[in-house]
Amino acid sequence: MGARKRNTAEQRKEAAKTNYQAVLKDCPSSPRKMRLVADLIRGKEVNKALDMLKFSPQYAARKLEKLLLSSIANWQSKNEGVRIEDSNLYIKTIQVDGGRVLKRLQTAPQGRAYRLKKRSNHVTLVLDSLKKDVEKID
Repeated sequence: MGARKRNTAEQRKEAAKTNYQAVLKDCPSSPRKMRLVADLIRGKEVNKALDMLKFSPQYAARKLEKLLLSSIANWQSKNEGVRIEDSNLYIKTIQVDGGRVLKRLQTAPQGRAYRLKKRSNHVTLVLDSLKKDVEKID
């Protein structure tokens, strides 16, 4: 491995240590419906976002709530001994991309068939802390 490649790999590993994210792949709902719920919580504080998702009636809200809890667990695994309440976590970025599309046929009148597209999506949620120098509990 060359020096430049090794240096970039080390920089990527250092950046990953402070990156607290969770990824949801192939969620069986359309990206448009997921983006509507994702826009509600983008940039919000974590506890407020959890409350919003818990009381939201959409199907996508349940999936995003589990994803947010997963990213909080990832934050806790990298910051052992630090309280969540003291760190002021917020949702830095949430990105919804289109996933694979299942193409199906639905019967139609007079021997025809309509095409159905069953869409799915991928969601990436990244957390960040407002306080960069969080002290650990002894």
